[in-house]
Amino acid sequence: MTILIKGALITDPNSPHNGNKKDIFIENGIIRQIGYNLSVKADTTINEKDCHASPGWVDLFANFCDPGKEHKESLETGAAAAAAGGFTEVLVIPNTNPAIHTKAQVEYIVQKAKALAVTIHPIGAVTKNIEGKDLAEMYDMYNSGAKAFGDGTNTIQSSGLLIKALQYVKTVDAVVIQVPDDKTIGSGGLMNEGIVSTRLGLPGKPAIAEEIMIARDIKLARYAASKLHFTGVTTKKSLEYVKRAKEAGINVTCSVTPYHLFFCDEDLQSYDTNLKVNPPLRTKEEMMALRDALKSGVMDCIATHHQPQHWDDKTCEFEYAQYGMIGLETAFAVTNSLNLIPIEKWVEMMAVNSRKIINEPAPVIKEGEKANITLFNPNTEFEFTASHIKSKSKNSPFIGKTLKGKVIGIINKEHLFLNA
Repeated sequence: MTILIKGALITDPNSPHNGNKKDIFIENGIIRQIGYNLSVKADTTINEKDCHASPGWVDLFANFCDPGKEHKESLETGAAAAAAGGFTEVLVIPNTNPAIHTKAQVEYIVQKAKALAVTIHPIGAVTKNIEGKDLAEMYDMYNSGAKAFGDGTNTIQSSGLLIKALQYVKTVDAVVIQVPDDKTIGSGGLMNEGIVSTRLGLPGKPAIAEEIMIARDIKLARYAASKLHFTGVTTKKSLEYVKRAKEAGINVTCSVTPYHLFFCDEDLQSYDTNLKVNPPLRTKEEMMALRDALKSGVMDCIATHHQPQHWDDKTCEFEYAQYGMIGLETAFAVTNSLNLIPIEKWVEMMAVNSRKIINEPAPVIKEGEKANITLFNPNTEFEFTASHIKSKSKNSPFIGKTLKGKVIGIINKEHLFLNA
């Protein structure tokens, strides 16, 4: 298969063509030529206005619900959602049934995903059945294709187990991914604890549940001299802890979700169950602190926390609704609409930084390299509708909102995926 991309602005900090508007010719998954006004025949020609070409983006935290919960999402529909959102690689969390806690489960994901346009990397569970009691077969899972380790949405509560996990991953230069949440504090909380939760009459989850876990885990990472990534960070104090840890030379990184940048707890006054997420939406002040951290570089990357839920699990009373929203298809447009960082910074975060965290080299847009490319137009405004959603679930609060920045498609593993 041959593909010709006409007049794309190459946005790749590692490419000799960075910042130049050129044609890109791809043959059998390899970039053969890059130049001006290439006169070559191709099976498919892409000639889109304001087209940008960057190395493929990576999402570090998504739930594809496969195996066991395929009525919410499958590897196939999850990959389609990722491709529609511009992601060529996705790390999937182990919160499945059975959990991804043995080499057999890792191999199931790796093998089933081989034929898909998006590369899917399993996050191997740190503990058996993600129960937080006994360590899982981490070394075997790594050898079978696990790119990182963590218990997904189940925060590792035991300091002793987390230290052991951090020590194990050192031997293979991997990373532990943790959602910081002390479950013993505000365990019944449905939203952020504060003025809004009091006004709405909903039990709150205090910010200290996150902050105390981050403070603890930083000390454990320093003790183990290992790599730790915090995902879904939501408070100013948490960011201060991470910033100081980085300055002290501790190997910690962090990410934020697009929806924590876009919404705050005041948006919950409509009781929209799609905004019931964990970690919860914080105050407007905390939301602004997250935006500042993104601009200043404290935040290493963005993770979608794509969490599909069935219609029945969201169309109910707020108290009984399941946590989470889908986010792969809207991640770029939501962040770009906020106009917080330049496009070059977005690409660096999602194509370079995200791969550094999992110890993977970033693809480069130059001749002779494999084509792992995201094509996008940062200037297109559009109304996001349910028809844009490739995910099996539709639990998105962005339906009906006008967003800026559209993904044209991806090229990966000799596959071409174009949005309609």
